[in-house]
Amino acid sequence: MSHRPLRKVLFLCADQWRGECLSALGHPTVQTPNLDRLAQDGVLFRRHYSQVAPCGPARTSLLTGLYAMNHRSIQNGTPLARRHSNLALEARKGGYEPILFGYTDSSADPRQYPPHDPLLRDYGGILPGFREGFRYDDEICLAWMQALRRKGYVLPADLRDTYVGIKHYPGAAARGHSFAAPLYRAEDSDTAFTADQILEYLELRRHKPWFVHGVFLRPHPPLFAPEPYNALYHPDELAGPIRAPTLAAEQRQHPFLQFWLEQQARPGYYTYHHGVNVRDLPEHEIRQMRASYYGLISEVDTHIGRLLDHLQRTGEYDETLIVFTVDHGEQLGDHWLWGKGGYFEQSYHIPLIIRDPRPGAARGRVVEHFTEAVDIVPTILEWLGLEIPAACDGVSLLPFLQGETPHDWRTAVHWEYDFRDPVGQAPERALGLKSDQCTLNVLRGERYKYVHFTALPPLFFDLQEDPWEFRNLAADPAYQGQVLEYAQKLLSLRMNHAERTLANTMLTEHGVVEHRGPRR
Repeated sequence: MSHRPLRKVLFLCADQWRGECLSALGHPTVQTPNLDRLAQDGVLFRRHYSQVAPCGPARTSLLTGLYAMNHRSIQNGTPLARRHSNLALEARKGGYEPILFGYTDSSADPRQYPPHDPLLRDYGGILPGFREGFRYDDEICLAWMQALRRKGYVLPADLRDTYVGIKHYPGAAARGHSFAAPLYRAEDSDTAFTADQILEYLELRRHKPWFVHGVFLRPHPPLFAPEPYNALYHPDELAGPIRAPTLAAEQRQHPFLQFWLEQQARPGYYTYHHGVNVRDLPEHEIRQMRASYYGLISEVDTHIGRLLDHLQRTGEYDETLIVFTVDHGEQLGDHWLWGKGGYFEQSYHIPLIIRDPRPGAARGRVVEHFTEAVDIVPTILEWLGLEIPAACDGVSLLPFLQGETPHDWRTAVHWEYDFRDPVGQAPERALGLKSDQCTLNVLRGERYKYVHFTALPPLFFDLQEDPWEFRNLAADPAYQGQVLEYAQKLLSLRMNHAERTLANTMLTEHGVVEHRGPRR
């Protein structure tokens, strides 16, 4: 390994980006020309899924290659045990020094620190192994805000308000509150700053190997885009959310959904700045929030284009593995929900585009097979020629990048969601559950989708007949065979992915014997 020439990796990640929101996939509204050109010159994975929500757990799965049932950092603020390896630590074994511009939302293992260490008061830590370019703390990027001050901006007392649209913005009262642009110009936004910092680093590394993990906060709320992105899409031209005719009808689907929808009505649930309940916003506000969300996506796409342009200009484009994905999706008002979580498709279906620069790699391919966030770690490690940890739950996507199709690929995807509340115990009280019972698992196949709750009734959907998941068929006698089949498949999946770091190792009279092989 030590004699293998080092390579270049640009691993880009955004936050809270729905899987269909790429114009390369025919989205009726949002335009992403730079990601489209990356897809045309690489591989676009149409059915790619996150493993878990929200941000911290999703990024943990993304960067460790582990299902949540194995890493157990299941909520923002749930510590990640230090024993787990991750992409950065594994890359360092091969001589790379991965540098992070952004965040990994990793909650430190408290057993490694004294009780009053400030790391234990913030869930937004950085995974070990990453060198820090700049970082976010609790969604606040101090380096960016310091840059704004140097440019003459006067920042609000509460730094979080920097992201919020200015008061009395022309047209916002009629069009919707999120039409208001923030106090900064587009060239000075947090998205622009992230790209600027990555570019400054790359300028100094042209003739050296590098491994960059660049993380854009957007389109994560609050949904305020700088000019001109705030007006890029007109709300009157957008489709509204897809949901049951009434809130009451939506709530009847399941006790968990009723609880979650009630939580959505709390002021500040979706974003702290919004003083009314986001669940019951008027139609014009909903459409403008969707328009601003799409505007933020297009802004990220613009700056990804700057990074691609740099690589092409310097000749590094054909030396660099480029990966673009996100942590999880966004409900965006569908099913009367905002944010991420639960079991609906919108929270877990996410984009993935990979360009392998090597000659003979696939160009313009669209993969229809199911892929998962845990597949990213083994893909990058294999591309670098490094060993994939035995514990990894994912499978390398390298065959797809080379134009091949593995013969024994997965036929379903799996994700988890943990809705316990160790501090306030709200779901525990509302649903009569113990904390360890506040969990759900999903198995989503080609046609059917099964949702298993630890201590609540299951859900079962026929996605061919009901693609938006309004009719629960779990108790329908006509579907009992399929429900049983999916319950058994889910059990088998969890058994097959039990933690196996040493399970295939044996101490014998001849010493340590280890078998390395695929899980399937």
